Amino acid sequence: MKTYLTILTSIAVFFAVFCTGCEPTDTAETDISMPEPAAVEAQPEPALVEVEPEPEPVEAKAEPAPVEAQPQPTPVEAEPEPTPVEVKAKPTPVEAKPAPAPDDVVVTVNGVDIIESQVQAELAPQFERMAASGQKLPPGFAERYKKQMRQQILDRIIVEKLLDEKVRENGIVITNEQVNAHIEQMASQQGLAMDDFKELVKAGGQSFTDMEQRIRKGLGYQRVMEAQWAGGIDITEEDVLKHYSENKPQFASPEQVRASHILIKPDTSDPSADPNDAKTAARAKAEDLLKQIRDGANFAELAKAESACPSAAGGGDLKFFGKGDMVPPFEKAAFALKVGQVSDVVETRFGYHIIKLTDHKAASVTTFEQAREDILNMLRQGKQGEAAREYIESLKTEADIVYH
Repeated sequence: MKTYLTILTSIAVFFAVFCTGCEPTDTAETDISMPEPAAVEAQPEPALVEVEPEPEPVEAKAEPAPVEAQPQPTPVEAEPEPTPVEVKAKPTPVEAKPAPAPDDVVVTVNGVDIIESQVQAELAPQFERMAASGQKLPPGFAERYKKQMRQQILDRIIVEKLLDEKVRENGIVITNEQVNAHIEQMASQQGLAMDDFKELVKAGGQSFTDMEQRIRKGLGYQRVMEAQWAGGIDITEEDVLKHYSENKPQFASPEQVRASHILIKPDTSDPSADPNDAKTAARAKAEDLLKQIRDGANFAELAKAESACPSAAGGGDLKFFGKGDMVPPFEKAAFALKVGQVSDVVETRFGYHIIKLTDHKAASVTTFEQAREDILNMLRQGKQGEAAREYIESLKTEADIVYH
């Protein structure tokens, strides 16, 4: 559910493991799951005060000797001394605030301390995943990005503390059975057996235990929110029909295909190695795997064993995608296949792919009757999200939040 609530509950954090950044998309190579950092407005340099030069002293002329019978010259009024220019002092440079130590308290929420190590425990994996995927941030940008990510994580921890209080106050208990049922539903939605689902979680850089804990928290928060929604979320048939009428282009489905792939990336771990040699070796490996597939090897099993994409855990399945969703070489090869066919080796900026087309959908238009239930759920979730946002803002307003 793409609402404010799912972001807060952290269940959405888990979905980020599903091939985020590994699929051959035609986007910039930054992790699309991370928020864009806000632009930092450059502070203007202090204006330089131009100091006027001191006027050169005027050499005094000797008084003329008095001449008898000549009138005395009219005295010349002395010119006023120039007003001295006040020189403004240079601004004192602001010393950088030292980074907090792991045990430092960064904020207190209703008497509960949040220490720096709690924030770093969630921040560090973000950058570790970026490094592991080869993503690099421009010089000077990384520190600003890290600062913003840290604040977002801290804000989320504060909200979680407030919701944790409400879970305890309402005596809400989420059982292991409820957590397991939710996980099984998630695996089923992905079309995966539980063992493959666990591998997918691992490939995304999370432990299964951490995911269970997040889901337990999320289900508890959802129960808190359900009490806020009770009797207050009403969607009429007119609301649904209006949305369909005003958004008809959204219900036109373009042609889509479903494919699985095996990705072989060049090994660039040795900085002294020739990149061309790494590419040659990767292509040779891909060609060998393609030969095995042509000879009858199981595509999904080879994907699990050899693919460098997290989709390997699901046998390389990339689900349905349309034109424009993948980089051009990948898209061209996939849409040229018939269901069941396997491509030749396809090179993209990610490496070398072997693609198998598993399904195809022609372009179509979803009727109102077909879309009605989805629209109803979407509108309901929108109102639920708004109610959740207002409720959380009220919790923050009423809370005693002290930053250190």
